[in-house]
Amino acid sequence: MKVHWTENAIEHLVNIYEYIALNSPTYAKRFVDKVTRRSEQIVDHPLSGRKVPEYDAEDIRELIEKPYRIIYRIKLNQIDVLAVIHGSRLLPDDI
Repeated sequence: MKVHWTENAIEHLVNIYEYIALNSPTYAKRFVDKVTRRSEQIVDHPLSGRKVPEYDAEDIRELIEKPYRIIYRIKLNQIDVLAVIHGSRLLPDDI
């Protein structure tokens, strides 16, 4: 199984990087590295994230990398990272 980052999730990560980099490019890079490394844990343990309460679907889960939520969907042969959302933001009705 492999982790696939959707265009939406990549865009979120780029936006997070750009925002943090306004004050610290070094910290921005570290944070993006931390999030991407964290997403790799789901290759071996796809059910390690909790179900996303807003969707109540068994295949949509999340990991928390404070203050962000890494939202992903478990598929047969891959895991799609759908979004990286700040914990204070509301999730859209569909991802």
